Amino acid sequence: MAQGKVEICGVNTSRLPLLKPEEKEALFSRIEQGDKDAREKYIEGNLRLVLSVIKRFSSSNENVDDLFQIGCIGLIKAIDNFDSSLNVKFSTYAVPMIIGEIRRFLRDNNSIRVSRSLKDTAYKAIYAKESLMRKNAKEPSIEEIATEIGIAKEDITYALDAIQNPMSLYEPVFTDGGDALYVMDQISDKKNKEETWVEHLSLSEAMKHLNEREHEIISLRFFSGKTQMEVAEMIGISQAQVSRLEKNALRCMRNYLTA
Repeated sequence: MAQGKVEICGVNTSRLPLLKPEEKEALFSRIEQGDKDAREKYIEGNLRLVLSVIKRFSSSNENVDDLFQIGCIGLIKAIDNFDSSLNVKFSTYAVPMIIGEIRRFLRDNNSIRVSRSLKDTAYKAIYAKESLMRKNAKEPSIEEIATEIGIAKEDITYALDAIQNPMSLYEPVFTDGGDALYVMDQISDKKNKEETWVEHLSLSEAMKHLNEREHEIISLRFFSGKTQMEVAEMIGISQAQVSRLEKNALRCMRNYLTA
């Protein structure tokens, strides 16, 4: 990361305002009353906090502009969630939020490189989405975000997709009673529909050792290519129950085949 850079994302960091404690307190009182100008001044008055945080990531190869923008998102989240009634300094609350936002970015930012313009569009869209959610108390549509920032909705969708990190098939999406459901559990198994490996392993015989419910689940999952969610809806139980029954059935079949 570049060191000693004065202008970051068009902001002259050498001229950032430094708010006094009483100024911060007065501004935050106005923010709590919905004063947007006070919010903007409070954000600007705390940008030095973002700068101090991104210095901790100096060993990173990421562009300093990217880190600064991500840090600003963390700062904004901190401002919007800070409870001034608690006896905690804002900086004490904000720093972990900013660090967390940057760490998530670094963790998710893999070797797939995204252009500067796409990232800028995505950041603008994210910022606009946060603002519209606070204003309207509901998640905005892509059309509303596009109108807010003056960028075509197709460009916004493309930019947001570009910064997404590919998800592992083994990423847990739900946990119930200790049994995790993974992304792969929600994907139709087309391979099992197209191949006849079940016949080669004598699975038809192994399935005779299952009870009626387990037999139905295995048939739907591996012969009909249904997802666990689809199976759950078809037989009227939860997806977590489908997962447990499926795992137990496969365990019984495996024991039979390896006996």
